[in-house]
Amino acid sequence: MGIPRQLPNAITIARIPLAIVFFVLLLAAGSLGDPRLGMRWAAAALFILAISTDWVDGYLARRYDIVSDFGKLWDPIADKLLTGAAFVGLAILGELWWWMVAIILVREWGITVHRLIVAKQHVVAAAWMGKAKTVVQGVALSWALLPLHTVIGVDAWATVTSVLMWAVLLLTVASGIDYVAAQVRGARSAR
Repeated sequence: MGIPRQLPNAITIARIPLAIVFFVLLLAAGSLGDPRLGMRWAAAALFILAISTDWVDGYLARRYDIVSDFGKLWDPIADKLLTGAAFVGLAILGELWWWMVAIILVREWGITVHRLIVAKQHVVAAAWMGKAKTVVQGVALSWALLPLHTVIGVDAWATVTSVLMWAVLLLTVASGIDYVAAQVRGARSAR
């Protein structure tokens, strides 16, 4: 017994409205110093649920051999919307540095725009480093969104958040360089 062929793509597309609802909920919850911790927990839980669907849709597509060009193109777009909403939301709340968010988003959307531009010629699937970057971003953002400072203390929470975000920044930049290098190599070999 199989699954409907469009299920992985439907899961991918569902991430887009989830990103919007998450963003609104996060901003409504306010920063960690705000007393609306219940809303912050809800925003974090929604983010974790939504980012987990990235693994689910990919697993289903590979497991049932229904990988599609649509999924290869839209999966990273849905990811960028969700993670971008988290990065921007945390920066708006003053919990992440804007300069760090700007570097990450320029890399993320630059590569996404490039993928859209070349989509008519070929679909660029994510490389292993890009996939690792997405996992690290998901873990780091989940940590930053969860109001765990109430459990482990603000200093410990802030230290772990900072270490994770620096890892995200480094891996995001490194995977961006890897992507550009792979595209240059591919263009040279096509000549």
